Amino acid sequence: MGLAGFVPAFAGAVAVVLGDLAGGPGWYVVADLVGGAAACAGVWLCRRWPVSAGLGVIALSVPAASASVAAGIAALIAARYRRPRVAVAVGAAGVAATLVRFALRPPGLAPYPVWALVGVLFGVAVTVWGMLARTRRELVLSLAERARRAEADQRLRAEEARRAERLGIAREMHDVLAHRLSLLVVHAGALEFNADATRGEVAEAAGVIRSSARQALEELRTVVSVLRDTGPPSDGGVDLTALVAESRRAGMRVELRDHGIRLSEVPETAGRAAYRIVQEGLTNARKHAPGQPVTVLVSGTEGAELVVEVRNSPHSGLPAHAGTGAGTEPTELAGTGAGTGPTEFAGTGAGKRPTGLAGTGAGTGPAGLAETGAGTGLAGLAERASLAGGRSEYGETPDGGFRLVARLPWPRRGPG
Repeated sequence: MGLAGFVPAFAGAVAVVLGDLAGGPGWYVVADLVGGAAACAGVWLCRRWPVSAGLGVIALSVPAASASVAAGIAALIAARYRRPRVAVAVGAAGVAATLVRFALRPPGLAPYPVWALVGVLFGVAVTVWGMLARTRRELVLSLAERARRAEADQRLRAEEARRAERLGIAREMHDVLAHRLSLLVVHAGALEFNADATRGEVAEAAGVIRSSARQALEELRTVVSVLRDTGPPSDGGVDLTALVAESRRAGMRVELRDHGIRLSEVPETAGRAAYRIVQEGLTNARKHAPGQPVTVLVSGTEGAELVVEVRNSPHSGLPAHAGTGAGTEPTELAGTGAGTGPTEFAGTGAGKRPTGLAGTGAGTGPAGLAETGAGTGLAGLAERASLAGGRSEYGETPDGGFRLVARLPWPRRGPG
């Protein structure tokens, strides 16, 4: 406000000095020339020091009428850039200086009370104008800051949404592919380590590999379809019976106790989360405790919670059971321990039962199957259960086995 304030202050000072030259006491001219020049210079300083410089300009307006316009501008600047209490004080000082000047140098044309009223009204108007300008300025700054924060918050929310989407994609990809690929590793390892397998056994293992690969592709397409917003995926993939049967075909001994509960009958979020949790539990059991029996429990009550549990027996290190009776038991590939992988097809069921794999020591699965994962799946299951509104827990059992439990909300369906 330097030049904008200096120009009217200088114009007012020139007008007063010209009036003095037309007539009046000689000291008026001297006071107005000196005081007007000093007041105009002081206006330049008011933007940096609104109070101190403003009071100096107001003081100059007492003997010099040429500084009266500059004094009003100084009061306006103080009101615009300082708190209301300070603005009122500076405005009151300006009014007092005006009243004193009118007493020392009566303007004429009207009695003193009239000029005193004019001075008071002018001082009040200048102070209120400055305070309103300050309020508007603060409002504009506040709105600009609010807009900046809103933009920053929007960017943060967008980044968090992208991060959550990436985590969701990674979790879904892991859940979809880990189970299928572990089956592929099992059967491919069986073919690799068993050079004496019959042609029928090789064909059967190759068929399982082909089926698992096809199902992995189908589930991957389902995930991609969700990412492309082509509609919700079909939930034919929440059938625990089919999942357990598939694991049995891979040589696992799995017992399913579902108490008549079908995941397709529970809410979609809870049903899909429960399916993925059981799928990951079976995958971990196949990787880290090959050949050991696994129990899948499903229980709960509508209106309360859905509980899924995957439990496997402790790793005994003994050879896995091999079927011997004309296909009456699932035929398994018996491992030899110490990470060597399976060495022979066991069982004489003449291909009546699918060939599976059962390992014995740590990491007996083919290609170091037990060495993969590093706990990523369990962490993802905890996140999945949390997103579904539930919780999960896992750890060793007192007998040395492993237990994975998830508790998910099962709200009661509304009427109709």
